[in-house]
Amino acid sequence: MSHPLYVAFIWHQHQPLYKSQDTYSLPWVRLHGTKDYLDLVLLLEKYPKLHQTVNLVPSLILQLEDYSAGVAMDPYLTLALTPCEKLKQINKQFIINNFFSCNYKTMIAPHPRYRELYGQKQERGEAWCVENWTGQDWSDLLAWHNLAWIDPIFWDDPEIALWLEQGKNFNLSDRQRIYSKQREIISRIIPQHQKMQARGQLEVITSPYTHPILPLLADSNYPRVALPEMKLPQKAFQWCEDIPRHLQKAREIYRARFGRNPRGLWPPEQSVSPGILPYIIQEGFHWICSDEVVLGFTFKHFFSRDEVGNVSEPDLLYRPYRLETKEGNLVIVFRDHCLSDLIGFTYGNISPQEAAKDLVRRLEVIASNRLGKDTSEPWLVTIALDGENCWEYYEKDGLPFLQALYERLSNLKKIELVTVSEFLYKFPNMSSIPGDNLHSGSWVDGSFSTWIGSKSKNLAWDLLREAREVLANHPEATEENNPEVWESLYAAEGSDWFWWFDRGNSSSHDSIFDKLFRDHLIAIYRGLNEPVPPRLRQPVQEREVQGSGDQESFISPVLDGMGREEDWHKAGRIEIGGSRGTMRQSSLVQRIYYGGDRLHFYFRFDFQGGVKLPGELHLLWYYRDITMYNSPVPLTKLPDMAPLNYLFHHHLRINLLNLSLSLAEAVGDNTWESRVTKVVVAFHQCLEIGVPWADLQVQPGYPLELLVILAQDGHFHSYFPEKGLITLQVP
Repeated sequence: MSHPLYVAFIWHQHQPLYKSQDTYSLPWVRLHGTKDYLDLVLLLEKYPKLHQTVNLVPSLILQLEDYSAGVAMDPYLTLALTPCEKLKQINKQFIINNFFSCNYKTMIAPHPRYRELYGQKQERGEAWCVENWTGQDWSDLLAWHNLAWIDPIFWDDPEIALWLEQGKNFNLSDRQRIYSKQREIISRIIPQHQKMQARGQLEVITSPYTHPILPLLADSNYPRVALPEMKLPQKAFQWCEDIPRHLQKAREIYRARFGRNPRGLWPPEQSVSPGILPYIIQEGFHWICSDEVVLGFTFKHFFSRDEVGNVSEPDLLYRPYRLETKEGNLVIVFRDHCLSDLIGFTYGNISPQEAAKDLVRRLEVIASNRLGKDTSEPWLVTIALDGENCWEYYEKDGLPFLQALYERLSNLKKIELVTVSEFLYKFPNMSSIPGDNLHSGSWVDGSFSTWIGSKSKNLAWDLLREAREVLANHPEATEENNPEVWESLYAAEGSDWFWWFDRGNSSSHDSIFDKLFRDHLIAIYRGLNEPVPPRLRQPVQEREVQGSGDQESFISPVLDGMGREEDWHKAGRIEIGGSRGTMRQSSLVQRIYYGGDRLHFYFRFDFQGGVKLPGELHLLWYYRDITMYNSPVPLTKLPDMAPLNYLFHHHLRINLLNLSLSLAEAVGDNTWESRVTKVVVAFHQCLEIGVPWADLQVQPGYPLELLVILAQDGHFHSYFPEKGLITLQVP
């Protein structure tokens, strides 16, 4: 019997617990609630032949219900509902810093008034805006920060259409009604999922309560399975008993909303290990999902791809497996990492029609390849990713792309979209994997290094362990008579705080995430009438380089030397000199932008106008704690001081006069050897550089640091940044 190619889309909807002591610190549940959760399933409903799976994390559900009920307030919402004449200087500074926090190209530029205000901030500076903006300017910005986050699928709503047509001159009453519209949209999210699941087009699944990484709750030594030499906390976090608590609370919240038990479980960060399987089975879950890299480690078969992305041995990847344990069995599906990342990180940069066409073509190729295999064996291609974060980079929040994709898929007979449970019900026979053979790892390189193993992450685990031990010493503090303490523990065990600590992942809100984590721990001590450790009053992470912000997300700028703000809006930025600089006025470099995507690392240098630049710019890569050949900076007149006297591994030299360049790699004996490079350089209003990750030949997940040096005729001139190095991590 010949089968169509079955495809399971799994959209993961999650936000961390922003609430601490009944106060919300950040607005992302509310804003994503109007932009990303309802529209996804409303659009799908128009294509009844297409079935999909959505994961709603319990902590997200509870926060959505708070906003729907009008009992959640965050600082952004408070300001949006404040009369402009009552805004203080500190409020205005907060607004100018935070109310443009969205993608310029897709969310600011399409709206003339929002674009005008952003342009004034960029051209005249924040101080000028705070000093000169009128009450009407502030009111319009407060309104547009909320309007821009309302998904285009709702733009035909009469009130929203009127606001979009009005465009400006918003008053407090308008802003209050926009907030009411936000609540109205958010209140429809859970009922719409209920409706579509009841009619069979949607499968709703869940995650452990506050999105903790279950293997790390069981034993924080698990990371050594993938990385035996990883530096971990000296005393392990080992609280297996917290796993069933998270699973039970997730099941209870789900059952109360959907009137049934969930069949599927999304392990946070697709993190699995043999030790967590019994708990998942005992709580009645039927299937889980993880990443192809975990399957690769499990089989000792690391999936390679050809030049267009087709996976080797697809019959191993495109099928579910039965995990066999003495407690029972559990099905696991593994996502196609490449197809998932195309939606998450790539298709937003090309036209919606071309993106949809490319994804369908790739699925058709997989279907064709299957014809050469055993056609009686059905294949299930799993595409699983965040259902919220990527759409900010798509035209109209992804609506044209998804419409084009769904139109194409609805008309294909050889490709069928199913929920995971539908496929498992139809095809119960499958290959087995002994549960003890399952690899311990996550979607990130098959390891847990994103959440543990660095200085700050390990400190965070120490602080969590200490608080957990204090709670264990209070057996009288049960969940029934002291629920606030347990809620604080569950919140602190969430994965998100550990994601943001140290290098590799960063946002403009790192300090808030740091504080939220510590606030949850402090609440444990206070709820138990125990003294709060002084260490919890200090940030977990100390930052080395003080800039205007680290990279918020992937960027893919056009490299033509023009420095378009929409291209670099989400980049990391370090202010060096000039009118808004943090250093001496005479600095040749005003600011440095930096960031990357899956293929390239990008730099942008803004130089002082009217000054003569030295003829050369040098980039030097430093790899801390990684064994490799390294060599000194190949310049004369170099001061003998850190970090100039470090040994580096890669060296890129750019001639600023003719834009010729050369890449060299350290090869031992303090020498450098030339390497072929595809670096792109453009110099007009600013200097823009694109360095392919492939040129550096470094592994995914590697931490690396950079130093920038200006030179003239091979002689040292100056360097940046003056304190520390620019840090990032290979994606």
